[in-house]
Amino acid sequence: MDLPAVEAAARAIIRNVETVIDGKHTAVTTALTVLLAQGHLLIEDVPGVGKTMLAKALAKSVHCTVSRVQFTPDLLPSDVTGVSVFNQVDRRFEFKPGAIFANIVIGDEINRASPKTQSALLECMEERQVTVDGSTYLLPLPFTVVATQNPIEMEGTYALPEAQRDRFMARISMGYPDTESELMMLDARDTSSPLAGIEAVVSGAQLRGMMTAVQRVFASPAVKEYTVSLVRATRDDRDLRLGASPRATLQLIRAAKAQAALHGRDYVLPDDIDSLAVAVLGHRLVASSRVLGHHQDSGPVVDDIVRRIVAATPVPVGATGHP
Repeated sequence: MDLPAVEAAARAIIRNVETVIDGKHTAVTTALTVLLAQGHLLIEDVPGVGKTMLAKALAKSVHCTVSRVQFTPDLLPSDVTGVSVFNQVDRRFEFKPGAIFANIVIGDEINRASPKTQSALLECMEERQVTVDGSTYLLPLPFTVVATQNPIEMEGTYALPEAQRDRFMARISMGYPDTESELMMLDARDTSSPLAGIEAVVSGAQLRGMMTAVQRVFASPAVKEYTVSLVRATRDDRDLRLGASPRATLQLIRAAKAQAALHGRDYVLPDDIDSLAVAVLGHRLVASSRVLGHHQDSGPVVDDIVRRIVAATPVPVGATGHP
């Protein structure tokens, strides 16, 4: 698939999702960017602002297999990955795949499950495979986890461990709708759910073609140097106790390629890196206790630190041109 076709298909998906999600163009675009970059998305916000609605609308806009897991404190790892069951007729164990075996997996309220269940996703998200009872099973491709979570100070939540957060390419927040969007919502959802009218606008083959086109987007050595400089700055910043990993560097470049393709470009600009830095890096970083002070939510503090680092990092010569 060429870039004009990718751009046209992306616009169709965005329009489709925005028939359900009003006034959240940036969140919808970032979600699609992560999907095309073959990453995983974490949507974090208070209940009732449309986190699950966005995940469902995105999944229904693409013709592929979709599953949904409601994470609860009593959810078991085998409920997610699958389990081996003894077949009385054949006298052998058979593997029954769990909900993780789908192209798009919606994990609702992921931080309400126990750490043991959360850890069941580690291998799935990084290696695209599941190991059960010594046997390894490959997950379908493409494979994307779109997870929602409530802020950690909400009752009944478990904070995601650093290794789990690092496997998400980006984290976004929905935020409350503006007055106009909320009034439109009252009219549109008075009698029925808008999700009922959502149909796929892109086939599975088209989605795979879009992902392949994204991989071909050019990132110059200067852009890569700039990305590495940003990530390394988070490791040396005195306000951060934990900086971004090399995985973050790789995923920032991949996300930037997807964003460039969405804008019809076959090359990455430093502006792509800058605009995605908070979403891709923020959830991976841990602020020092000195900076946090009395803040219960470290997210805004860390996001401000990322913006400061972006503003202070010089752009190398040659990073603004195309091949």
